[in-house]
Amino acid sequence: MLTIALVTLGDPKTLTGGYLYHWRVAELAPRHGAEVKFVSFPSWPFPWPMLGGGRVLDEVSRCGAQALLLDSICAGYLAPWLAWRRPRLPVLGILHQAPGGIGQAAWKARIQAGLDGWAYRYTRRLLIASQSLCDELNLPNKVVVAPGCDVALSSEPAGDLRRGRQAALLCVANWARMKDHLSLLEAFSRLPEDLATLHLAGDEGADPVYGEQVARRVAELGNRVVRHGKCRREQVAGLYAAADVFVLPSLRETYGTVYSEALACGLPCVGWDTGNLPHLIKDGVEGRVLSAGDLPGLAAALEQLCRQPELREQMSRAARLCARRFPSWDQTTALIVETVRQELA
Repeated sequence: MLTIALVTLGDPKTLTGGYLYHWRVAELAPRHGAEVKFVSFPSWPFPWPMLGGGRVLDEVSRCGAQALLLDSICAGYLAPWLAWRRPRLPVLGILHQAPGGIGQAAWKARIQAGLDGWAYRYTRRLLIASQSLCDELNLPNKVVVAPGCDVALSSEPAGDLRRGRQAALLCVANWARMKDHLSLLEAFSRLPEDLATLHLAGDEGADPVYGEQVARRVAELGNRVVRHGKCRREQVAGLYAAADVFVLPSLRETYGTVYSEALACGLPCVGWDTGNLPHLIKDGVEGRVLSAGDLPGLAAALEQLCRQPELREQMSRAARLCARRFPSWDQTTALIVETVRQELA
């Protein structure tokens, strides 16, 4: 059995795309003759987790790992330790963000980018979570390992999401500033009250200050918006199955697993032209891709999809066809394990 140590930051059960990616791979790794063991840096304020680098490498050694998979969220923290101790086992990076991270102060991003780049000098291969991120990075030895688009083996019925209106809109994302819920709610507020019901699923406490702003705006819209909070995979699958349109105007998505999941479930997708969405769909075919911040355009696109079930059906068929080119989680896991084995050969 191949043992892979996956080094990350803080609690690996955090409900974000990167952490969920890791857990899906860890769950399926035994099918491919491998096991993934998580080793975490403490979630201290930047840059203090770096002090735990020695302990992290010691734990990697104790768990019997034959390879180290380094999460981009903490790559820079391990950089000086990789330079000093030069571990014998192969080190591979798994990147969900570019060096410097996403959505943080400019000074911190510059320092972290330098540290991240230092760490990647000691990696044999970089596993990149999306083609858009791969194109963005001027780094060697890259391979794209996109997330799977299958949500869960089973789903929990979500009931009638339309709630007496013409369509049900679904957004699956943690309440964080980069997800731009406030723009979504503003655009949605411009729709006629009897046209659609909007459903929000995700961790509402991910960014407490921003979450309070979102909660206040949701309250102003009354029963037109339904909050689901944190959901298990089976619940999310049920929401996809019962919705008519998926909408997430995220300002930055390395990949956007929820988009591929929604497409696989036959949902037209609507979002901004930032991040990876333009790499996943064509505007007007499987959904709508709009200029970031174009609230009138977002409102108009949602209204058109809500009022025209024949257009939704056309885009739904295109979405399912589009999703056929996306990997399953089993295929993603197989590629990761095989890439690790190649570095051990």
